[in-house]
Amino acid sequence: MPVLGRMQRTLAWGDCDPAGIIYYPTYYRWMDAATWELVAQAGFPAARMRAELFTLPLVAAECTFVSSPTFGDECEVRSHVELWGRSSFTVKHEIVLMDTQRPLARGSESRVWCRYESGPGSPLRGVRIPEEVRAALGAPIA
Repeated sequence: MPVLGRMQRTLAWGDCDPAGIIYYPTYYRWMDAATWELVAQAGFPAARMRAELFTLPLVAAECTFVSSPTFGDECEVRSHVELWGRSSFTVKHEIVLMDTQRPLARGSESRVWCRYESGPGSPLRGVRIPEEVRAALGAPIA
């Protein structure tokens, strides 16, 4: 069963457009942060990723905007890995207003688990997602 990650965010003024409602790229920033948080919870925080020369390039992202929060609203990003490949995975995100559970947005990100060939800035190569990550995030047993 997929593991559900939860990340809370308060809509800050800098996350809003001049009308005081969410500026759409904010959803993409939140989804990105939620994916990295899931990976950290699975045992691969940013420091370990860097030390072991791993990274997670984004290969696709989409978001459907359902409703707009306004400045100061408390929101929650709920995320889980929906699709597993050998070196790729797709994370589904749902963003809701905390007090009413009103849906705000739904989106997904597809990423590839990669390793730098010889250090940051060198070419990347897709590698098998570590079993530790797969198990921690509820991948089906192969």
